[in-house]
Amino acid sequence: MGHLPKLIEDLALILIAAAITTLLFKRIKQPLVLGYIIAGFIVGPYLSLTPTVADTANIETLAEIGVIFLLFSLGLEFSFKKLIRVGGAASITAFVEIIFITIAGYFTGKAMGWSTMDSLFLGGMLASSSTTIIIKAFDELGIKTKQYARVVFGVLVVEDIVVILLMVMLSTVAVTKQFEGTEMLFMVVKLLFFLLLWFIAGIFLLPTFLKRARTLLDEETLLILSIGLCLGMVVVATQVGFSAELGAFIMGSILAETTKAEKVEHLIKPVKDLFGAVFFVSVGMLIDPSAMVQYRWPILWVTLLTLFGKCISTTLGALLSGQPLKQSVQVGMSMAQIGEFAFIVAALGLSLGVTSDFIFPVAVGVSAITTFTTPYMIKFSPAFYNFIVRILPDKWESKLNNYSSSAQKIQAESNWKKVLKAYVSIVVTNGIILLALMLLSLRFLQPLLEKYFDGEITLNIVTLVVSLIIAAPFLWALMAKRPNNMSYKELWLDRQYSHGPLLVLEISRNIVGVLVVAFWVDQLFSGTVAILVAVPVTILVLVLFSKRIQIFYQRLEGRFLVNLNAREIAAEEKNSSSDNILRRHFKPQEELSPWDAHMIDMEVNPLAGYVGKTLEELGWREKYGVNIAYIKRGDRIIYAPGRTSRLFPFDHLGIIASDDQMQTFKPVFDVREQTDNSEQIVEDIVVQKLVVDEHNKLKGLTIQQSGIRERANGLIIGIERNNERIINPTSTTVFEWNDIVWIVGERGKIQKLNEASRDNS
Repeated sequence: MGHLPKLIEDLALILIAAAITTLLFKRIKQPLVLGYIIAGFIVGPYLSLTPTVADTANIETLAEIGVIFLLFSLGLEFSFKKLIRVGGAASITAFVEIIFITIAGYFTGKAMGWSTMDSLFLGGMLASSSTTIIIKAFDELGIKTKQYARVVFGVLVVEDIVVILLMVMLSTVAVTKQFEGTEMLFMVVKLLFFLLLWFIAGIFLLPTFLKRARTLLDEETLLILSIGLCLGMVVVATQVGFSAELGAFIMGSILAETTKAEKVEHLIKPVKDLFGAVFFVSVGMLIDPSAMVQYRWPILWVTLLTLFGKCISTTLGALLSGQPLKQSVQVGMSMAQIGEFAFIVAALGLSLGVTSDFIFPVAVGVSAITTFTTPYMIKFSPAFYNFIVRILPDKWESKLNNYSSSAQKIQAESNWKKVLKAYVSIVVTNGIILLALMLLSLRFLQPLLEKYFDGEITLNIVTLVVSLIIAAPFLWALMAKRPNNMSYKELWLDRQYSHGPLLVLEISRNIVGVLVVAFWVDQLFSGTVAILVAVPVTILVLVLFSKRIQIFYQRLEGRFLVNLNAREIAAEEKNSSSDNILRRHFKPQEELSPWDAHMIDMEVNPLAGYVGKTLEELGWREKYGVNIAYIKRGDRIIYAPGRTSRLFPFDHLGIIASDDQMQTFKPVFDVREQTDNSEQIVEDIVVQKLVVDEHNKLKGLTIQQSGIRERANGLIIGIERNNERIINPTSTTVFEWNDIVWIVGERGKIQKLNEASRDNS
């Protein structure tokens, strides 16, 4: 009989135990992660009643591979554009919660007598909530269409990327054994630099390669290529000084922007599930029941910190971001748990040899308790909000409402915000590329040219000239490229108030460009040469050849943007002949978030009693206060349907309503089971704000008299007046000075309405 390696025996034992426990946990409708952990405990060294894994070293290696594929898969689901779409509300909420709970976790650990490293990793373990548990709870409670649920999903996206960065920081602290402010700041800057550099280079090169090799890429070769790219980036990240997990996540996020993202995600899922199961089973193998009993009090304190600390900090973050009190409370009570990342952070500390063994039992205990409490926290959040309102002084409640209202007024005038973001994007993107080129020229180009040039001065001159020729397009963009958006043009035309600040921005970035060139030259020559010779010559060359440089840069930028948007372009082309036109046109409208109102896509049940009736006959707006923004029928979308529009089977309606209105209206509509509508709102339908002033001459007119419906092909869904909000106002409502009017309609016609108001002024 041949010899069977212990690794195969151990894998058989692990996977059989995992299969049995996952079947059981599916039956009792609990998260599979806890099932894997229990399977690990069953085959671990602390339970003598069952067979035990023999070769733990090999299992640890497989577990590390599991973490890499888990992070790679997370990167495939993640998208930098998704992070941008999250918006300020979710970002502020996430950062407040993460900062608070991480610091609180550290001091809780110190208060329990833990070491500094144990306390730091405890803070990192508490930094993220469980996406799996939250989505499962939302599904079971049927609240994924609630407005606050979208904020929760946005916070989870931000948490994922922040926790990845936290893992890198914890790894650095663990290796260097230092926690100096300047060192940490340098490490964060270095991390952000490489993150952006890898992303820019990856988006510029990888989609083009995949496009040219598409005829050769079948499922097998695409799988091998994806895994190779993942492990290759893991090697690069570790060589630079970061963790393997970061490299896997970055490569996943780059592939997420390509047209092959869905295919890769589908192919990699079995690999991720297999090695991920091994990782979570290995976590369970480290659980010592006696340790859990011994550390029952730390488990209790950390559980209480998770339940109350995350709830309070997330609620506070949502309030600071300008969300209403009710929505903030619901967001906070949804996030009070820890998830899969807690085990990954704990495993990281153990693999580095800087944390104690009891970290795992504490993490498992807290995760198990908070998993069971999460549905109840979510379910009773409205009742808790009502309790807060009863005990909260009226003065405080009024101040919170005023703060939320003020946040929306700031958002109503966003031209400068858009222009500043455009300038920051230009400077940061091109600055990072220039810094990378500088490092490449000094570390690779100069040593390469030493073989061909003897004199040091000649060598440095040739190195500088070649480097600056390559860098010329990016130097031009840094110093001369203007933002290409309407907001910049509108501000530039406002000579009285905007010319001065815009000129300051232009001068500032030119100074940055000059400093970059001076620093570059200073690395090869003296500072005097940089100031008196190289900088003037470089600027002169940029001016003389600006036209050619501009054309070349635009070609580079065009290729980058095509690669960046290739996935969306391909999806649009695929859906152009598909019945699912909604997925091309619809996405969440975060502008409605402060109103406790949002747009929901609902399908008409063919057996509903209202089929064939007109909107006037139904009178839903008058009875329930809801608005119908569109009717999608086959490949046709009817924007802002009129009173005579009829409803037919399988029509999709875009319904604008608050959570309370929807709760009353949903049984009437008899909607069937819905999926997450986070991608189902028409792109051509936008929500914009208009301030009633002397320019548009709306003061004193009713909604009907204003003609906004006809001119913008849209609906007025809300008016904010003296810190009060009127949702779905009637057509007889009269406009007053400084009213903030919320209009939903076709993008182009609303923009023309705004332009006409400015022209009349």
